[in-house]
Amino acid sequence: MAPRILLARHGQTEWSLLGKHTGRTDIPLIEEGRRGAKLLGERLQRSPWSSLPDVEVRTSPLARASETCTLAGFGVRATDWDALMEWDYGAYEGLTPPEIRAISKPDWFIWRDGVRDGETLAQVGARADEVVEWAQSEDRDVLVFAHGHILRVLAARWLDLDPSFGARIRLDPASLSILGWAYGAPALDHWNDTAHLES
Repeated sequence: MAPRILLARHGQTEWSLLGKHTGRTDIPLIEEGRRGAKLLGERLQRSPWSSLPDVEVRTSPLARASETCTLAGFGVRATDWDALMEWDYGAYEGLTPPEIRAISKPDWFIWRDGVRDGETLAQVGARADEVVEWAQSEDRDVLVFAHGHILRVLAARWLDLDPSFGARIRLDPASLSILGWAYGAPALDHWNDTAHLES
């Protein structure tokens, strides 16, 4: 079977709760985020996953992702990878969309207008392409722990769509998503599943 990518978004942080753009600032998980990470791990230990014994694990080196990985039970199996870091928001780091609109333009939209003094969407897409190339070269499933925007761009690039398609696919903290195959072509198997958080 062709390999799939299992995507785990990090648990809740203070800034994600407030809607602040959190790129390279190393914000820790809050208690709700730690709980979500543990529940995600418990889900992956049960059938049909059974702790994913053969999966290769990579994580963003940023604390909120690597802590989620560890709390979910995959820390000792994970390799840090800078390609999985969140979008570098530059001058917009730590700001909410309304705050950014107040200093840029009233209809600012990150997926169209980008950020000032940070990464372009094309640069984020190029990093996502690295991850897709790696995953498709593997002979087994892979599991990545990362961040909302990079994972949404990763899904777009897996589907061979423009990175801006990420705007159309929401992704919640501590969610599980799966990129797989249908009729021999890359497909979205499962998206933004948070059923494990509802227990």
